[in-house]
Amino acid sequence: MITTADTSWQPLLKEAFEAFEPHYLDYLQNDRGYFPDKANMLNAFKTLPLDRTRYILFGQDPYPRRESATGYAFIDGKVRSLFSQNGLSKEVNRATSLRNFIKMLLVCEGALQEDFSAAAVAQVDRAGYIRTIDALRQNFEKNGVLLLNTALLFSSKEESRKHIKAWRGFVDTLLRQLAGRDVALILFGRMAEEIDKFASAEGFARHILPHPYNLSFITDPKAHALFGPMHLLST
Repeated sequence: MITTADTSWQPLLKEAFEAFEPHYLDYLQNDRGYFPDKANMLNAFKTLPLDRTRYILFGQDPYPRRESATGYAFIDGKVRSLFSQNGLSKEVNRATSLRNFIKMLLVCEGALQEDFSAAAVAQVDRAGYIRTIDALRQNFEKNGVLLLNTALLFSSKEESRKHIKAWRGFVDTLLRQLAGRDVALILFGRMAEEIDKFASAEGFARHILPHPYNLSFITDPKAHALFGPMHLLST
């Protein structure tokens, strides 16, 4: 798995993987029905080299659908187009976190103000905006945002907490190795906020935000201040 990552990350990932309990490492290596599978689990480390990383975004865990879990936080593999003639695409509207995140970006661009309805989004002039979910991923990476989760795999809703707990050592070890680098942490929601308590996180600037699943994320001033200057929807 580690050898699929960009070479700049491989020494750090090797040490981080050593933090897993032996039984859980065996579970990972044998690819026992979780998703994204072991070929895609580390995708975020493949396309953004270490020296271009300025932020690490931690969501909770991957989308609970095999076709949606891509190895990148908030990049839903079931989504192709972001927009349709009626506003957001049907696939985006079905992905609550992604839907709210894009609406937040539209607020940052001044395209939405107080009305966040489908009808309001349909009236937005989308000239100059990206069209696809992969373009959104690329814009994140152009801004140096590594799209991770607190656990990089999903098997079932009942096992989510188990996986998040199992990945704590990985996250802690990774952060310890990044100490002193100009990297900030973006923590989405209660599970990711636990990282704020890690001793290894103390030297990092930390942006603690509500999870985009919450409607309040659309108008959150801290989200606007952080993501607005990135212009993630711009072509």
